[in-house]
Amino acid sequence: MATNDYIAALKQGRKGYQSALTKGEYPYLPALDDILSYTEVASIENLGLIDIPLSKIIGTKTAGRTNAFANNFMPLLPEESEFGMKWASLYDHQVSDGIRDPIVAYEFMNQFYVQEGNKRVSVMKYLETYSIPGTVTRLVPRKSDDKESRLYYEFLEFYEVSQSYDVWFTKEGSYKKMLKLMGKKEDEPWDDEDKLNFHTACYNFAEVYKKAHGAKLELTVSDAFLVYVEIYGYDKVKGQTEHEMYQALQKMWTEITLADKGSQVELVQNPEETKSTLLNRLISPGAVSPESLKIAFIYTKTTDTSSWAYAHELGRMYIEQVYEGKIKTLAFDRADSDAEVESAINQAIDAGCNLIFTTATQMVNQSVRSAILHPKVKIYNCSIKMSYSSICTYYARMYESKFLMGAIAAALSRTDRLGYVADYPIYGTIANINAFALGAKMIKPYVEIYLEWSKLKGVDARERLKQEGIVFVSDSDMITPEHASREYGLYEKRDDGSLENLATPIWHWGKLYERIIKNICSGNAEANAQKGKKAVNYWWGMSADVIDVICSEDMPHGTHRLIEFLKSSIRAGVFHPFDGPIYCQDGIVRCEKGKSLDAEEIVTMDWLAENVKGRIPELEEFTEDAQELVQLQGIKIDENNADK
Repeated sequence: MATNDYIAALKQGRKGYQSALTKGEYPYLPALDDILSYTEVASIENLGLIDIPLSKIIGTKTAGRTNAFANNFMPLLPEESEFGMKWASLYDHQVSDGIRDPIVAYEFMNQFYVQEGNKRVSVMKYLETYSIPGTVTRLVPRKSDDKESRLYYEFLEFYEVSQSYDVWFTKEGSYKKMLKLMGKKEDEPWDDEDKLNFHTACYNFAEVYKKAHGAKLELTVSDAFLVYVEIYGYDKVKGQTEHEMYQALQKMWTEITLADKGSQVELVQNPEETKSTLLNRLISPGAVSPESLKIAFIYTKTTDTSSWAYAHELGRMYIEQVYEGKIKTLAFDRADSDAEVESAINQAIDAGCNLIFTTATQMVNQSVRSAILHPKVKIYNCSIKMSYSSICTYYARMYESKFLMGAIAAALSRTDRLGYVADYPIYGTIANINAFALGAKMIKPYVEIYLEWSKLKGVDARERLKQEGIVFVSDSDMITPEHASREYGLYEKRDDGSLENLATPIWHWGKLYERIIKNICSGNAEANAQKGKKAVNYWWGMSADVIDVICSEDMPHGTHRLIEFLKSSIRAGVFHPFDGPIYCQDGIVRCEKGKSLDAEEIVTMDWLAENVKGRIPELEEFTEDAQELVQLQGIKIDENNADK
């Protein structure tokens, strides 16, 4: 019987050998000694006896045994050879008693090379076992700026607290993301229960990913596991059986395939003009009537305490007016945690809602989980640059309004110094700052924008601008009913403390919701065409009437005419706020003359324009509440601009 299995393993070895040759790859096992001959080792660490995932064992320590195995660790020597007989004997021993003797191996860059026990590894790989015990020596290469080196050193920090080789991510920041999803601090050592739970979850996922033919995808098991945990939550994942995990993975497979394609995001910048007529509904697949919709709006905090929730509540009220008697809406507030968001969504579904708007970025993960569990319910989340296909996301191009606000501020100011108060460095925020700066520079070439952040620990942004003698300030976009303040929009703050509001940007969420509802009713929603291929992000602006600027009646007539002209030009698409040439703080050209930044470049902007005085702070400088949002949707800071 063992001989037959050796012959089967030999076939796998020869197949792997031929496949490697066809691809132009080395057909035998790589030897670590050869790799080390051109690599500088910074340190050597004895890890002792550990459980080594077999998928990470890829070669041998020396070149002596490389020709006996194909590069998949399957044998190449004939079954009647001494090697073949020993392999078969080891196979019998494993089947009857189990191989308990640990191998001896070296770890280098999160991959293992066997010094003693190559045949044991071959047998266990043939049997598709998850791991094998081994005494391991780690060889740490000198740190470099290569991506692989940066990833490895991130892994070393992760290993320091976890003592786990169960995951190996291919994207920077993933280890910290996993710790966050687990509710662990980056320097918090794991106890034995933590290690066992994580190991079991990783083992179960590896099995179900293989069963779901994940090997056909380019997405690695570890990267897929991170997507899985992000959607379902680690507390739930760690308690799942293999069967439960397989069923859950099947439900979210479109998210896995989207991640495999690189998490492509479709930024839909203009809504399709649709007519929700009876004829259109009859001929358009997926079209529905407004009367068939029951819509839920879910808010963080309350509409009295949150300007953001209040703005979306105005949008809900607008929908009820536009579709009076046709569409019923419900509102749920105080959904400030995943559990509360889940509860609100479940209440909405129980109440018969078939369209749900979750109005804050923090709700996105639970929105995806709920969408997977309730595929007949359409769920939209208010966020941008989110790569999920189970939901659609929506946001507004506020940078268009900010450009106009900058132009107004420069036109009215008697100095070349303006102030700007931002909250978080998340997607879109940096574009807003830079658009304001470019709008101001268009009017006054030498104007400077003094940037402050309102969500920093122990910092009073407005007081700092006051100390700088800044009079004209662009501040919060919205007001909170319970704590109304005039420090919003663009205002002039005089020495005596009096304040005059000059202009304010408008988020017209009602019109945005109306556009989405029309899209759904017409059956032409991009989500229907794109689901499973790209994540659909609606990102609409002045051309869709979801963004505007309201100016003071006291504004000079000439300035008012200029702003109306620019507004009309932006709305018509004949003027673009981010036309080149555009320079950042260190003088690098970010957009050449005669060109414009595209949507992706604007959303992911991680640099500040040359006339901005300020910087993008580090994560740790923000308040705890702010850090959570920045970790979820924060831009990656351009190191060239971080210390300006």
